[in-house]
Amino acid sequence: MPDEVSPPQEDRQVLARAQAGDMAAFEALVESHRDKVFGLALRMTRSEADAAEISQDTFLSAYQHLKEFRGDAAFSSWVYRIAANHALMRLRHRRVVQAAEDELMGPEFTERGSLSAYPERDWSRDAEEKALDAETGLAIQQATDRLPEGYREVFLLKDVEGLSYEQISELTGDSVPAIKSRLHRARLALREAIDQFYNRDNREV
Repeated sequence: MPDEVSPPQEDRQVLARAQAGDMAAFEALVESHRDKVFGLALRMTRSEADAAEISQDTFLSAYQHLKEFRGDAAFSSWVYRIAANHALMRLRHRRVVQAAEDELMGPEFTERGSLSAYPERDWSRDAEEKALDAETGLAIQQATDRLPEGYREVFLLKDVEGLSYEQISELTGDSVPAIKSRLHRARLALREAIDQFYNRDNREV
């Protein structure tokens, strides 16, 4: 991955031409980074179809916001972050769809109105558990939203999406020790938020 602080001179020259409206230069940037963007999207989504669409969306977004990129970091780091954001949105959408499909899978009945097969779980208790899970999930989501951007990004990529430290380092351009430090602080902040959530319930009781 190109150096985060000092992008290669050749990359800077191609980027400058692309920002000036040279479509061939932008296509050269796409050609240089297409495989790594696709590889990142594939690792995050584990779907070649999704990875292909994310790659297209990533470079479309990069083209639309190309003039806003000031070149403080490597173009590769910038475009990888765009890809990660698109992949995260795709994964969140996938989980929402899956949850909706699971909700539709209720018990089946015979023509006489009796259960065709008794559920393995207590449905009334399951409803209570879902309500508690929903409240806990909301508390975690709110705590996650309050994390500083760098901490939130590392937490989502490592603990939610399951990327390795090395993959996150490749994505963000930060060192593995720095990533581990931010992740540790993010976990502490989330643990404190969850503790406060449960302590609130105990106080109300």
